[in-house]
Amino acid sequence: MNFFHPLRSLACGLLLLLAATAALAQGTPLRLLVGFPPGGSTDVIARQLALGLQQELGRSVVVENRAGAGGQIAAQALKAARPDGNTLFLSNAHTVAIVPVTVLNPGFDVAKDFAPIGLVTVNPDALAVNPAVTGPLAGGLKDFTAWTQAGPGRASIGVPAPGSAPEFAVSVIGRAAGARLTAVPYRGDAPLVQDVVAGQVPAGIGGVGALLPYVEAGKLRLLAVNGPARLPRFPDVPTYAELGIKGLEEVMFTALFAPAGTPAALLRQYHAALAKVAASAAFSERIASLGVSASVGTPEELGQRVERSRLVYERLAREAGFQPQ
Repeated sequence: MNFFHPLRSLACGLLLLLAATAALAQGTPLRLLVGFPPGGSTDVIARQLALGLQQELGRSVVVENRAGAGGQIAAQALKAARPDGNTLFLSNAHTVAIVPVTVLNPGFDVAKDFAPIGLVTVNPDALAVNPAVTGPLAGGLKDFTAWTQAGPGRASIGVPAPGSAPEFAVSVIGRAAGARLTAVPYRGDAPLVQDVVAGQVPAGIGGVGALLPYVEAGKLRLLAVNGPARLPRFPDVPTYAELGIKGLEEVMFTALFAPAGTPAALLRQYHAALAKVAASAAFSERIASLGVSASVGTPEELGQRVERSRLVYERLAREAGFQPQ
């Protein structure tokens, strides 16, 4: 038995902590990786988080966009980064809970390669229709699904990406309503919403933040939201569960991770800073326009949340007949 192995591990951890302390003293910027382009909701949350962390840590925080492949490029970059506290990753649920069940070789293992720091926001999705295309649909979702079956070209529902939570939601809604619905994948929420507003597709499922300006302008109408409760901003919009549709209770989220092997003292420091930022009125107000809410738990709770979400989306993908690619 090698009795010195624990001592070597402790020594390595101390060296990394000393290196991180030296980097902080020298003003080395903290990199915050984001797996999506500038301007999207995850990027906006990251930039607001960076402002708060910079103030709490007394250290420059630089957002680094590594866009592509549903966040896989940024996730792989985190895996390759030194665990010295100089690189963090703001991921959404798609990257850490859906990509692992829809991609055969994502190039990372969340449980082995990442150290959870904490949840940052919860991000509900909603089903929106174009009233000019579908009519008033006073009866809501039930009327809409009946309308989709009454003529050609009506059953298409836009989703922000293939193999995404909204694509699986289309399948769940169709089965529950006994309707044949077709998910039409886009490259993100922005082009999806533009096509729904323009009437190219009658409806779409996307992040509430992307839909919000058009709902307030009367160009889109929300029929349902996912998650366990209605949105405070839209108290008249029911959840899927209230409409008798089960399986869409899971809500998307963003969360903060460090490379596996990052010293525990640094992880505690980052979690404490994150908790203060997320609890601040400034952060909550800045992200309110995105239709998201701040929410922070312990690192252990984040690990459990990721695994629970992964199992949910694994089941939804299987029920939808989605084959990992």
